[in-house]
Amino acid sequence: MKSKWQEHKQSVAETARKMAELGLVVGTAGNVSVRLDPEDGRDLMAVTPSDTPYENLTHNDVVVTDFEIEPVEGSLLPSSESLLHTGIYQGRPDVHAVVHTHSVYSSVLAVSGINLPPVIDEVVIYVGGEIKVSKYGFPGTPELARNVCEALGDNKAAFIANHGAVTVGSTLEEALSVCLLVERACQIYIMARSLGQVVPIAPEFVSAQTAIYRLKNLHDGAGDPW
Repeated sequence: MKSKWQEHKQSVAETARKMAELGLVVGTAGNVSVRLDPEDGRDLMAVTPSDTPYENLTHNDVVVTDFEIEPVEGSLLPSSESLLHTGIYQGRPDVHAVVHTHSVYSSVLAVSGINLPPVIDEVVIYVGGEIKVSKYGFPGTPELARNVCEALGDNKAAFIANHGAVTVGSTLEEALSVCLLVERACQIYIMARSLGQVVPIAPEFVSAQTAIYRLKNLHDGAGDPW
């Protein structure tokens, strides 16, 4: 029987496959979810399954759970990081999609405990400014979810200490696009540090670009603010 969430589940599977194709994860690492419309008083999400390689993932493998991680549809176990996803959804009503990756350059900053300063214009405009490293939390725990939500704040990306990165958006396309933007910015930043000098954007320009970011979120989907 066709799932009423089939379109959303298919989008989750497609994003997970693309994440693997782009080299943002290896094997079964990382996870993807999308917020679903509430049903019977329960908040719901469609999330990638645990311990399932993404290369051949299909919508039938994607799991629907409530925010207590109780299964609603699907025979596989939901991602072990499901609490991270529900924690973000509960704290950020504007977020409808979450992508968690183990991309290399983002992970370098995550394991080094180094925040990504505002060095690239588009990172401020499309992500919100400095990208912070969370406090450490054991994988799959409420503590990790709380720590990441604190580091995320109102931005669209955060680094998970000693783990990887998480990006969010109003759609899966946006969350994945933010992930790629952040990974590129991390690569640029690390290479610039290797040259011995990094020049952040001046605070007055960061303030102006942050205002554009907030305006863009207020009118989500209104187009490129430039």
